[in-house]
Order: sequence, then C-alpha cells, then structure tokens
Amino acid sequence: MKYSNQQIEEARKKVLAKKGFYQHLMSYILVNFFLLVLNLLTTPDSLWVVYPLLGWGIGLAFHYVEVFGIPGFDVLSKEWEEKEMEKELKSMAEKGSTSSRISTGLLEERPRYQPKKGREEDEESDFA
Repeated sequence: MKYSNQQIEEARKKVLAKKGFYQHLMSYILVNFFLLVLNLLTTPDSLWVVYPLLGWGIGLAFHYVEVFGIPGFDVLSKEWEEKEMEKELKSMAEKGSTSSRISTGLLEERPRYQPKKGREEDEESDFA
C-alpha cells in the first residue's frame, strides 16, 4: 500500500510525540527513584520526595493527555476534531453555499426604527 507524503508526515509526528512521552516517563522514573533513595538515606523521618513526585507527575499527566488523549474520551483528540470538521462541512454543503449563521437567521436584517404615527418631527420639549 502506498502512502501519501501527508500521511507519512502525520505518522512521523505521532511517533515522535509518543517517543517524547516515553523519554519523559523514563526520566521521571529514574530521577524520582534517585530522589527517593537520597531522601531515605539523608532524612528518613521527613518524606520530602513526594513534592517533586507530585509536581512532576502533574506535568507528566498533561504530557500523556496531549499525546494519547484522555482514556475513554476522544473529545480532545485530533481525530475527533477532524470528524467534527467533516460533519460541519457536510452540513454546510447540504444547506447550500450560505453559512449556518445566515441560515439560522442570526444575520438577517433587523427592522429599523420608525417614529410613531402622527409625529413627523420631534418637538424641542421632548428632548429637555
């Protein structure tokens, strides 16, 4: 099967993103293991190692969501975004060349102000 250059480039970006996450995970494990050993050898009565574990862990969790998405939820993924774009474009094409805002009446012309009948001109006393 022959792949287009665009498909190859997208696959390359996904693979590099996954590789970056796994490198991040490996450094998280190694550094925090070292910090745990250091903490237990120097001050075993105070477990300060939990602070870097939590802080860096939050960053690692965000990195995971960026690369893989939220498990069970594909709302934040690129694939979901592309599917939604396709649906919107098809919907707009079915309605014709006008945009959905125009067809729903959001941009229709509003009636203009018309003075009350019987009052052609405002008197000065109305403005005082």
